Amino acid sequence: MGLYEDLVNRKEKLSLVGLGYVGLPIAVAFAKKVDVIGFDLSAEKIRLYQSGVDPTNEVGDEAVRNTSVDFTSEEKKLREAKFHIVAVPTPVNQDKTPDLKPVVSASEIVGRNLVKGSVVVYESTVYPGVTEDICIPILEKESGLRCGADFKVGYSPERINPGDKVHRLENIRKIVSGMDSESLEEIASVYELVIEAGVHRASGIKVAEAAKVVENSQRDINIAFMNELAMVFDRMGIDTNEVVDAMDTKWNALGFRPGLVGGHCIGVDPYYFVYEAEKLGYHSQIVLSGRKVNDGMGAFVADAAIKKLIQANKKVRDARVFIFGLTFKENCPDIRNSKVEDIISRLREYCIEPLVVDPRADREEAAREYGVCLTDFSEVKEADCIIFAVAHDEFRKLTLAEIGDFYGNFPADEKVLIDVKGLFSQDELKAAGYTYWRL
Repeated sequence: MGLYEDLVNRKEKLSLVGLGYVGLPIAVAFAKKVDVIGFDLSAEKIRLYQSGVDPTNEVGDEAVRNTSVDFTSEEKKLREAKFHIVAVPTPVNQDKTPDLKPVVSASEIVGRNLVKGSVVVYESTVYPGVTEDICIPILEKESGLRCGADFKVGYSPERINPGDKVHRLENIRKIVSGMDSESLEEIASVYELVIEAGVHRASGIKVAEAAKVVENSQRDINIAFMNELAMVFDRMGIDTNEVVDAMDTKWNALGFRPGLVGGHCIGVDPYYFVYEAEKLGYHSQIVLSGRKVNDGMGAFVADAAIKKLIQANKKVRDARVFIFGLTFKENCPDIRNSKVEDIISRLREYCIEPLVVDPRADREEAAREYGVCLTDFSEVKEADCIIFAVAHDEFRKLTLAEIGDFYGNFPADEKVLIDVKGLFSQDELKAAGYTYWRL
């Protein structure tokens, strides 16, 4: 097809459709090699990028200021590009079924602006078959072109780990696939421009789609196993982290720890797998069980906090509870599908309205998504209980004296500290007299 050469020689352009935590790093990386159009429906997001602000914190303000990406919310600009990468979110509905509206909408937009000789690559997480059975017909309908004859399609699942400054786009091996051998090689060549770790050529689009949902389902199941152990060990009076520390001395230990499992990947992708399996008449025995365990961890943490409040002779109703962390993971501003929400919801059932501290989260987004008005560190006073739910660096750096100030003049045994992520030394806290619990 020769599109790779045209991109490298800047005779043609590459577009990135969807400029969030996944799309922005891809756009910025490719802009160092080829001409890139960065498209997003959000005019406000585009305004921020054009002014040199990175609200995702994935590449940083300086990189956004210095990039040559042509940021736009005008879809007709996509007609200037021939290689399109679609990186929009694929969430789940309230009933845990796949919500394909974003990828359908993106396909319609690309289709309306598709020209002959183009290649469209999807990075959005989907169940096997979505690219070929849903996306291609939309592209054909909107463009009036024929797939295979007038344009080609491929799939390359995103593997970006938000907030991770070690495992980046460039050094994570990329899975690529195409509808035929010609498109596969074209797509692989384009991605090899920016993926230093190299690419893995999957045999087909469905294989690449399946690999994405399976790799995250595997992690979900392993964490669910550790969470189930944590719930049992809690009843036994055994510290889970001490058990894992001992277990990890064996060469083939997997290194998983218990915790809250949210976000837009691990907390979502298993449902895409289960959905398609059930359509084919198979009811998941393992994947769905793992999801059930992990979805219940927020309530388990909240209940543990209530028990500790009672042990500390605190009045549960209207207790001053502060939750440190709202994002779905540490050192990341992304609050999508955060399981901290489950802790909040459970505490509200006990007539507790917790106050949430998170220096990484966006205040307006927190209020809009979860009805939470974020609290500053300076406002944390006279706490009955503090739940450390997310391992932000800002929380890790807190000293025991600084933590103690959050409680005021309460006796040590009336200071309840719930350590979901195992941030602090339990020996030090217990020696100080705290009523302490960790997952």
